[in-house]
Amino acid sequence: MTEPTLVTAADHPSLRAAFRATLQRDLLVTARHRADAVTGLVFFVVVASLFPLGVGSDTRLLREIGPGVVWVAALLASLLSLPRLFVADHADGTLEQLLLRPHPLAVLALAKVCGHWLTTGLPLVAVSPLLGLQYGLSAEAIGVLTLSLLVGTPVLSLLGAVAAALSLGLRGAGVLTALIVLPLNAPLLIFGSGVVQSQMAGLPVGGLFSVLGALLALGLVTVPFALAQAMRVACE
Repeated sequence: MTEPTLVTAADHPSLRAAFRATLQRDLLVTARHRADAVTGLVFFVVVASLFPLGVGSDTRLLREIGPGVVWVAALLASLLSLPRLFVADHADGTLEQLLLRPHPLAVLALAKVCGHWLTTGLPLVAVSPLLGLQYGLSAEAIGVLTLSLLVGTPVLSLLGAVAAALSLGLRGAGVLTALIVLPLNAPLLIFGSGVVQSQMAGLPVGGLFSVLGALLALGLVTVPFALAQAMRVACE
């Protein structure tokens, strides 16, 4: 008779390996569907570039509205990519497999958010200096704008992922996701554009960057657990 084997934690991949595997899978899926990721980046550039054409060549006005326009364009571009975050996984059963894994679902959910930010948020940060030049921003203001997006766009992905999971499978999911995300991101838009305005006015920006960092830290600590619960609800 064969002796029963004892299943221990050592029989399962480590939490770090599970996180890496989930992240790599999402990056591979995005690489196979590059058009989806490029669409958000093109939308971001087009929206931010149209405002100077519509407003005119008033340099002072462009500098005033530039940071806000870039931040709003980043938010809208992030919304475009949210539906593909869970829809395919829900359709092919991958989402249910994540729930059955022995690792904390919050950690695996955070891996998916990281994959979303690397393929959507980080490219926006990379091209933002070029958009800053269109609005006549100084090199210092462009640097502050880029850094604010680097700190703030992960929050867009975190909050957007929760909204996408909550609206998964519902009719009009895209509209519902936007209705959830837009009000939640209002403080982020205020502080994100405000830090650039403060720099251009010669005011200290350390306090506003601290607020952005606090929003990111709060999101990293709390949102993965809310996202895990939303994923469980979506699979019921």
